[in-house]
Amino acid sequence: MSKVTLLITGGCGFIGSNFIHYMAEKRPECNIINLDKLTYSGNQDNLKGLNDSSHYRFVQGDIRDEKLVTSLFRENDVQAVIHFAAESHVDRSILNAKAFVRTNVEGTHVLLETATHYWRERLSNDPSFRFVHISTDEVYGTLGQYGLFREDNPLKPNSPYSATKAGADLLARAYFETYELPVLIVRPSNNYGPYQYPEKFIPLMIANLMEDRRVPIYGKGLNVRDWIFVTDTCQAISAIFEKGKPGQAYNVGGESEKRNIDVAQDLLHLFNKDESSLEFVTDRPGHDLRYALDNAKIRTELKWAPVTKFEKGIRETVAWYQANEWWWKPLKERLSKESKGFWSGS
Repeated sequence: MSKVTLLITGGCGFIGSNFIHYMAEKRPECNIINLDKLTYSGNQDNLKGLNDSSHYRFVQGDIRDEKLVTSLFRENDVQAVIHFAAESHVDRSILNAKAFVRTNVEGTHVLLETATHYWRERLSNDPSFRFVHISTDEVYGTLGQYGLFREDNPLKPNSPYSATKAGADLLARAYFETYELPVLIVRPSNNYGPYQYPEKFIPLMIANLMEDRRVPIYGKGLNVRDWIFVTDTCQAISAIFEKGKPGQAYNVGGESEKRNIDVAQDLLHLFNKDESSLEFVTDRPGHDLRYALDNAKIRTELKWAPVTKFEKGIRETVAWYQANEWWWKPLKERLSKESKGFWSGS
């Protein structure tokens, strides 16, 4: 990859900040502009150590701010967008979907429109432009006991969150078909790892167990998720950015299906605790039973596959949270004060 200027949206969030760390190490020649609104889950502490880099710049702002986004493109000659910014917590979307529509749909539209306008005259002569939209496996809806989602499956989202992400996917696809904007769509499965906000399933369980509190499990814990370590996701996004075919969507699955109850039991084992530390709570409305992704396309076309086994990744994740109480404790205390019943992201 030659030297490019990347506009990364939502870079103070979980996957976004891990991706910036990954790119800063693997592609130090790239200039990174991190545009983040710093809502409740955006945290500049996720990127400690990069503020002194001449290749990294943080800009606080809203992706719906057309004037700001346009100025960033114009003043920095942005050649690629990696679009992570999103409202992403299902429970919050059930209580109030408005912010999800605004950020996930309207914000994505502003970015697509700006990129189309700014790049239009150069797209035919320069194949290096890229607009990478980070989506989710939840846009496919729910699976039965068997089968895997492929990229050509219809989108059947079941929560306000996943519906807004599906809407953003369709907008992105339309901008490729209509304006030939070089869009690539990434649909990862459930991520876990360092810097994940502690309202999500795995970091919430880890934090509660460290504090000798019970961990909440929706229903009977039988919902199945395909877990992927965040570093594997970053490697996949990088491969899609560099070698993916514009106009295409790529599944990024961890190939590690587990029921929520099994994940909880794995963590109980690591903390030498028993099932008395579990608390089964009322299931969320419209809770998808199972997600699982077919990785055949990205394996075949881009030669990517997940490398971190769940057993290794979960141990590394626990060790990170144990070593970084300074990071998650203030966030969890703030969550406790909210008292809105947000249990997990699974």
